[in-house]
Amino acid sequence: MKAEAQALKGHLDVLLLAALEGGPRHGYAVKEALREGSGGRFDLPTGTVYPALHRLEGAGLIAGSWSVVDGRRRRTYTLTAAGERRLHAERGTWHEFAAAVTALLEPGPWPATS
Repeated sequence: MKAEAQALKGHLDVLLLAALEGGPRHGYAVKEALREGSGGRFDLPTGTVYPALHRLEGAGLIAGSWSVVDGRRRRTYTLTAAGERRLHAERGTWHEFAAAVTALLEPGPWPATS
């Protein structure tokens, strides 16, 4: 497993929600948004992205609808109100976690131990 894929473990759902924050996208466009938004580091296989989208849809965090574009059927996903709330909550949790990790990883004096 690539290091990037391992780093995503536990974070994929919130990243997919974030990819839909700007508006509806079909499944492949969600996958591409992750790839482009990460500078190519999160180039996930469709076998990872689509099951996660279906899971989020089943949880009511996104809504999907079918359309036909250029003769091809594709499913377009949109954030629901519950998905927006989850994204907001997860984003806050992430900021707190990232700040704590950064504080530990940045060079500087460690607190004195007693």
